[in-house]
Amino acid sequence: MNRAKLVAKLKLSEADLEAIQQSVQEAEKHTNGEIALAAAPESSDYSFFELFVSVILGAVTFALLLPFYGQVVSLIDRQFWHVPSWYIPAFYGTVTFAVIALTFLFANIPAIDRLVVPRAARRKAVYERALRHFVESGVYGTRDHTGILIFISLLEHEVRIVADSGINAKIDQAEWDHIAALVASGLKNGNTAGALSAAVTKCGKLLADHFPAKTENPNELSDGLVLLEAGK
Repeated sequence: MNRAKLVAKLKLSEADLEAIQQSVQEAEKHTNGEIALAAAPESSDYSFFELFVSVILGAVTFALLLPFYGQVVSLIDRQFWHVPSWYIPAFYGTVTFAVIALTFLFANIPAIDRLVVPRAARRKAVYERALRHFVESGVYGTRDHTGILIFISLLEHEVRIVADSGINAKIDQAEWDHIAALVASGLKNGNTAGALSAAVTKCGKLLADHFPAKTENPNELSDGLVLLEAGK
């Protein structure tokens, strides 16, 4: 999914992205903490689960066809002058393969993917993808370890907030989970920009209470919403 499609899926405009960036800049004026935001189309390709379900459905289809062997032979016999012995296994193999291929194709539709992939696996993938971006983007490496990441994974309908060690020592994760739930609600209602701006403001207030701005307060991270490509 390219940037334009992801922005459209998030129901954001370029003006919204600018407003979110300004919200981060305003929030960081009052704190030594750093607030980073990122959104990804999905946190994993989930190909194992998609293929597993496809193979299972293929096997079920093959098993359901077995009791109708006689009818299948009669049907094929009516279509051809001579039916070689390999026609029947070829028919069963073709139908089974077709079911596997079509199921795998449709399993890539987000709504079906959410049904196919266990919730625990989706949550684990989002958590690991958020942690990966937390490290790769440098949020973990701020001077005073006071960086947080608000991470959105679109396919899974999940929002995670990951805080660095300096913050976790003073602010409970439950606070961030509550803000993440507010962002998720905004995404569901089509108010992504408003929800993210409100979340940034709430995060800024929490950080300002525990990590007020110092005389020297460099901007160590990008202020805007980072849009990630699938698989990156």
